[in-house]
Amino acid sequence: MAKKFTYKGMTTDQMKSMSVDDFAKIANSRVRRSLKRGLSPEKQKLVEKAKKALEKKESGKEPKPIRTHLRDMVVLPQFIGLKFAIHNGKEFVTVEITEDKVGHYLGEFAQTRRRVQHGTPGVGASRSSKFVPIK
Repeated sequence: MAKKFTYKGMTTDQMKSMSVDDFAKIANSRVRRSLKRGLSPEKQKLVEKAKKALEKKESGKEPKPIRTHLRDMVVLPQFIGLKFAIHNGKEFVTVEITEDKVGHYLGEFAQTRRRVQHGTPGVGASRSSKFVPIK
């Protein structure tokens, strides 16, 4: 039997039925402080887009990912099951919101830095850097 997911003792269905203020009470301190200040107009707009996308999903259609630059938006329980295209500074990274992502920030799932992978030295490189060791 698979273990059922809970967030601080609340099941997914219980969390989805909560208001943002009720969710803030059970969230960690950083998220609680952010939600206590209230959602900015841009964040309110994002929540409205998410509600429309959920309605579309419940009617049987698969909605497009919601594109956003709001990396500082808290992942609310109402977002579970939706796809977000989060901007990382260069492109939009598509992320599906699952139960374990609730309470985190959207920006945590779209990394802004990549690992540097240097190629071989090109034309015009210095004499010392032209040596490439054989593995």
